[in-house]
Amino acid sequence: MPPHCDTRDGPIAEAVSMALEAGNVNFILIWIPPDSEDEMKDVFERGLKARRLGKEAKEVADDWILETAVRLHRAGEGAPYTGIKPAGLDEGPVVPRAERAIESGDPEELLEFMRAAVDEELSRRFHLVSSAKDYDPDDVASGRRYVEAFIGFVVYSHHLHQHIVGR
Repeated sequence: MPPHCDTRDGPIAEAVSMALEAGNVNFILIWIPPDSEDEMKDVFERGLKARRLGKEAKEVADDWILETAVRLHRAGEGAPYTGIKPAGLDEGPVVPRAERAIESGDPEELLEFMRAAVDEELSRRFHLVSSAKDYDPDDVASGRRYVEAFIGFVVYSHHLHQHIVGR
């Protein structure tokens, strides 16, 4: 996944900001697994108390809450926690389109982009296997190029379908 949930401007950071502003940890809890709620609630409550101790304490408490939220979220995804990334990282072409679709209620821009990406990659792989298909049986290197292209096309197609249907 491109940098996103673990950035200072990602959705977890936004949830932490809303939670701190409202004094309501529930903005964060939706992003973490239920078995991590108690830890998050404890850190949030202790962080709220620490924030009252001055500017530096507030900054440390806010970072502690964010880091805890991201760590627990990542654990829920089965992903390692590797720290908080800076704001403004390149999220790639899909994440912004997906977020705009959610915000606008219209997925067409994302659908068009994804269809074009799938069409392009499947076509590229298909042309590789097609161009290697009529190899000379006495040219083992050419036969191997065909097999590599064949596997690349068939396995990619299979994995793509598995991802699409959620398997």
